[in-house]
This record gives sequence, structure tokens and C-alpha cells, in this order.
Amino acid sequence: MISQAVFGDLLHGFGTVLDPMNLLWAVLGVTLGMLVGILPGIGPALTIALLLPITFNFSDPIGAFIMFAGIYYGAMYGGSTTSILINTPGESASVATAIEGHKMALRGRARAALATAAIGSFVAGTISTILLTFVAKPIGQLASEFQATDYFAITLLAMVAVTAIVGHSMVRGLLSLTVGLFIGLIGLDSLSGAQRYTFGTLRLLDGVDVVIVIVGLFAIGETLHVASKLRSTPDRPAVLEKGRLRTGYLNKSDWARSWAPWLRGTALGFPFGAIPSGGAEVPTFLSYTLERRRARKAGRKHPDEFGDGAIEGVAGPEAANNASFSGVLVPLLTLGLPTSATAAVMLAAFQIFNVQPGPQLFEDQGTLVWTLIASLYVGNLLLLIMNLPLIQVWVQVLKVPRPLLYAGILVFACLGVYSLSGSGYEVLLALLIGVVGFFMRKLDFPIAPVILGVILGPTMEEQFRRALVISNGDASVFFTRPLSLIIIVLTVLALFVPYIPRLVARIRGTRPTRDRLSFGEDD
Repeated sequence: MISQAVFGDLLHGFGTVLDPMNLLWAVLGVTLGMLVGILPGIGPALTIALLLPITFNFSDPIGAFIMFAGIYYGAMYGGSTTSILINTPGESASVATAIEGHKMALRGRARAALATAAIGSFVAGTISTILLTFVAKPIGQLASEFQATDYFAITLLAMVAVTAIVGHSMVRGLLSLTVGLFIGLIGLDSLSGAQRYTFGTLRLLDGVDVVIVIVGLFAIGETLHVASKLRSTPDRPAVLEKGRLRTGYLNKSDWARSWAPWLRGTALGFPFGAIPSGGAEVPTFLSYTLERRRARKAGRKHPDEFGDGAIEGVAGPEAANNASFSGVLVPLLTLGLPTSATAAVMLAAFQIFNVQPGPQLFEDQGTLVWTLIASLYVGNLLLLIMNLPLIQVWVQVLKVPRPLLYAGILVFACLGVYSLSGSGYEVLLALLIGVVGFFMRKLDFPIAPVILGVILGPTMEEQFRRALVISNGDASVFFTRPLSLIIIVLTVLALFVPYIPRLVARIRGTRPTRDRLSFGEDD
């Protein structure tokens, strides 16, 4: 019965997204996502942050979210194109792709690397979206039983887990989170109406708009950071050899070596994307390691290609990267929890339209959420159809002088902020935040905890105070409810996750290969 209801809802979503106007938004989203995502150093989070202001003037959130789905898929595949052609991954999740993909390009097999990445992304995106289709609603119904203490605990878990594992220093991560919580508290107290950290400035009574923080930190700060490293990035992409369109990119051997890594990458990507701090880095590197070990153990014809351009090393990680996105949407849609920087930006997009993801989303915004899921199928297909035939266009984009590209991005970001409120003050504030973000990146402070603090801080405070009001001020309520206690224990354990390599090495009596487990934040 549940399956029939899901099919009915999904068909209704397809009916909406296949409307000519909505289909146009999907095409536009995929095109813009690829156009911006292909720029060196630009990841999906930055791409969505940069293009976020475009949706301000949408009267209907459905068109905006159809466009966002296309932007995300386009940005993600744009990152793999940059990794393969110029060995400059725009996100940490594309590093594994760059290792083997660029070597393939240098050997004259750029088209095969791009094709296995595109087809693998399509396969993984489709399978993981099917999983999302059938898993999200039951989880949402289960989450509807959560109480205020559970929400407080799970919000705390999301913030701590992401903060602990991104960046190279937990102390810097916690300081970034503190900055985000501080910004999130600026404005009027929602219960008492008292001013908090406004410093007597009327403009701060409504707080700092999360969109301005996102555009400032990601679009402006990250662009300044990438532009400051222009001299260390290649000027020219690898030569794209002549080849036929469609399946002509891959020969019979390439297909035989790619299909299994696509499926294994999908199996790794979806579950990791669904857990806090899982993101896309962990499954992509796991997939790369798995394929490399399998090639060696199986004694295949090409065991020594790893490190010199093995197609399995592109197929698996790209599939894992794409599958993780649908996994990220599970906690975002059902619990309202962003488990990565990109998900945090997506959550801000929901809030622009006064839509709050969570257990009630499927009931209150059924049309919107099923249209979004249907648009994932459509965006994934559009990416496959459009990307390979347009690859020559993307190569020409990479040849445009970088100073012009990044200057254009900064101008575009400022115009986007100005379109939000028509206020020069908001533009100056975004630029100021952008400069702060630039120095944070230069000094190795992670950005994602700031965004999580701004978005989740007020929610965590609200649930904390609600729980205390319901329990008449008894703080033990957070430890007497079993579910809340389990989540709080997981939160404490999350602080030790980065030190797992050191603990394992100590148990084995060997020297650890890494001081602590950490990943980038731009997935």
C-alpha cells in the first residue's frame, strides 16, 4: 500500500516537473550548474551559494527547487570535468577522480574518463534517488514521534559531528562553530523579545540574513581564496582527443571495467551521505581504495594502471560522489538536518520560501517535495544528455582568463545580494563577511561549522527551551528519555571519530599513517 501511494505521489511530481516551464528551469539549472561548477576550485556548495539569489524573485518555490536540483547535479559533474582536464578538483570529493582521471586525459583518454564519470553519475544518481523515494517518507513518519529533547539532541549531533571531522583542527572547527552560533543569536529573542548582540543598531534587530552569510562566506570568501591561488593552477586544460559522441566514448573493455565500480560506488555513497558528517569525501575515497585493492587481488590485465589512469578509479568514486547527494537529502528532508555544507545551503534555500524541512514536510508540502524528488530523476537524465555533447563548450570556458572569470563571479555575487533587499548595506555586509571568510580559509578555519551554527543554532535553542518549559525546568529530561540519551552518547563519541586511525594503529602496535581523520568541507 505504501508503494502504491509513493508511486502515485511520484507520478504527480513528474506531472509537475514535466510542465514545459518547469522543464525549462531544469535545463537552465543544469546548464548554470555545469557552467559555474566547471571553474577551477568551485565546488557544489559555492555554486549553489552563488546562484542562490537567482531564486529570490521566484513567486513559486517549485520552480526554484527544480532549478536547484539541476544546479547541484550540473555543479557536481562540472567538478569532475575540471578534475579530469586540468587536475584541479573544485571539491575534496573530486580528488579521487582527479588522481586517475587526469592521468587518463594525459594518455589521450579524456573522453573515456569523462564518459565513465557521466554515465556512472547517472547510474548512481538514478539508483540512489529510487532509494530516496522509498525511504524518505517512512523515516519522516517515524521522526514525527520525536519530542523536543530528541530534536535538541539530534541537532547537537549534526553540528558536533560535522565540526569534528571537517578541517585539520578540531579546535579551529569549534571556534568556527562558535562564530556561527553567535551570528545566529543576533537579533530579537523569539520568546522574550529582548535584543541580543545588536549593539543598538536597528538594522540588526531582524538578525543577519543567512543568505548573506552564505553568499559572503562561500561565494565571495571562497572566490577570493581560489583567486589568491591562481598561479598554482594550470592555465590550459588537457587536450581533448577526437572521438565520436554517445557510447563511442567508451569501448567494450571500458564498459566491462566500469559497470561494477558504478554499482559498488553507489552502494557506498548513499548510506554515507545520510549520516552526519558522512558527506561525499568518505565514500569516494573508500570507493577508490576498494577498486584499487580489487584490481590488485584479482590479478587483472591492468593491475598497474592505478596511479597511471585506471578507469575503475574514476568510475567508482564518481558514482559514490553522486549517490551521496540523494543520501544527504534523507536527513535534510525528514529531520531538517543538513549533514554537509551543500545541504546547509540547500536548507537555507528552503527557508527563503518559508518551507521548513522535517517530519511534517511530506504532509504540509507534499507537492513540493515530490516534485523535488521527480526533478532529481529529470536533472540526472538531462545531465547525461547535455554534458557529453557540450564538452567542447566547457573546454572553451576553461580557456577564458581566470582573473576575468573570478572577477565576474564577485560582481555576480554582489548583484545577487543587492537583488535580495535593494540595500547597499547588505552588499557591504556580505563583502565584510566574505573578507572574514577569506582569512578563515587562509588560516585553515573550516567554513561549514559557521553555516551550521547560523542555521541550526536558533533551532537548537528553541528546542532546548521548549524541552525545559515542558519539564518545568528539569534538565534531567535530556537524559531520562532513551532516544535522546542515545543521541547524546553518539554526539560524545563523534568527538573521537577523527582519532580512530591513531587508536587503530595503537591497538595494532604500528605507527599511524594519519594524525587524525579529517575531510574537506566543500562537498
